[in-house]
Amino acid sequence: MMTAQQYLSQAYRLDQRVQLDQSELDNLRTLAASVGSPGFEEHYNPNHPTDAPFVKTLEKIWEMEQKISAELSQLILLKQEILMVLSKVDDVDERLVLTYRYLKNMSWTEISEELGVSDRTIRRWHERALTHVVVPETAEETSD
Repeated sequence: MMTAQQYLSQAYRLDQRVQLDQSELDNLRTLAASVGSPGFEEHYNPNHPTDAPFVKTLEKIWEMEQKISAELSQLILLKQEILMVLSKVDDVDERLVLTYRYLKNMSWTEISEELGVSDRTIRRWHERALTHVVVPETAEETSD
């Protein structure tokens, strides 16, 4: 069974994977848009693929887009589930700290500035809030 912190951290990790995949997709698109120099000499090699080199890149782009789409769908569902779990935390300050930390990916300093209290208070609220989070029994850790 996952701890509350492990459960809540899943959204952050999944969001990071989506960002990395998006960066890779951007690189593939740049590669596909670059034009290679034509070779004018005649060659015939029956073992050489006849597809243009960018075709493989386009296939990789399509696969990456499908992967990102699936990850985004998973992220949306996970965030909705986490919101439901956090809505059951009675203390408003604790709920805000958890929301800012795990759904908005804010730093401790950003949260303390947002709520107008010390960093130490934010950390204290966070520790207390984690004890009030009830991790769903059906929760499974997302694979990395």
